[in-house]
Amino acid sequence: MEATRCLTNRQSDIAINWSGGLHHAHKAEASGFCYINDIVLAILEMLRFFSRVLYIDIDVHHGDGVEEAFNSSDRVMTVSLHRFGAVQDANANGHYFFPGTGALTDNGNPASPGHHFALNVPIPSGITDDEYLSVFKRVIGRTLETFRPAAIVLQCGADSLGGDRLGQFNLNIKAHGECLSFVKAAGVPLLILGGGGYTARNVARAWCHETALAVDAKLSDALPVHLLPRAQAFTGKGHGDSKLYPDLKGFHPNDCTRKDLDNIVQWCFEELRIINHAPSTNMEYLPPPQEQDRIRRKVDEEWERERETERSETGRKRRERNTGGRGELR
Repeated sequence: MEATRCLTNRQSDIAINWSGGLHHAHKAEASGFCYINDIVLAILEMLRFFSRVLYIDIDVHHGDGVEEAFNSSDRVMTVSLHRFGAVQDANANGHYFFPGTGALTDNGNPASPGHHFALNVPIPSGITDDEYLSVFKRVIGRTLETFRPAAIVLQCGADSLGGDRLGQFNLNIKAHGECLSFVKAAGVPLLILGGGGYTARNVARAWCHETALAVDAKLSDALPVHLLPRAQAFTGKGHGDSKLYPDLKGFHPNDCTRKDLDNIVQWCFEELRIINHAPSTNMEYLPPPQEQDRIRRKVDEEWERERETERSETGRKRRERNTGGRGELR
């Protein structure tokens, strides 16, 4: 919420919260390590100031909680690129990759203005840098042209990197970061959030690199291991040889084909063609903060009076049921 306020009050063009991005939490249910959906809360706040918000999710898992929250809105477009489909566990029992949602045809509530304002890009296991970036740039580029967002929220889950303990992609750190650079080039207020990532040393590498991209800094490939509290986590061949950009490709067989990826992109283009233009939006006048506080206090006082009335009424009825006993009304 603090990062969001930095954008809405024009203090910053880009705001980052790497500990955020809990995209699985639902309205009344925790899910997938996510106990509260900070993304939904942030977007709701942004909608008070921005006419349209684009949410982009490059976590390896589907951003189901955010999509669900705005399934009926044409002011928020959600785009999720994620691993989708059946997988084999250690016991060879097939199941769907968590959370099992985000199929190509999931495109918003068909009985609402939000129909076609949810784009899902379901990707098989093992996608490479070039394939991923081709899909990302084509889909997001067309989305920016069509939806014309006033602000963007980018969830940069690092479990889409190669070698992640849960993810099944083969992305390198620079390819993951190129998604951020592409979105940043749109030139609209940008909220960058973390998300998943279960090989911690590579999560640290990726978000360090992407912070540098956000502030236009250049980093050396050699890590300053003498400054690290646990240098052994980054040294040695198995831990990346003290490099910021170790080779993370080839951890999973590539099940993607050019034809399948092109079909996904064409489907997304058709969805975007249907919405045609950015939606019209009614923006209401917001009172100044002092007036908002006065209204909030007034509502709180009215609510407390209603609670007191309810409590007294409940007590009266309880005592009347005990006619002749202690506490009977006189």
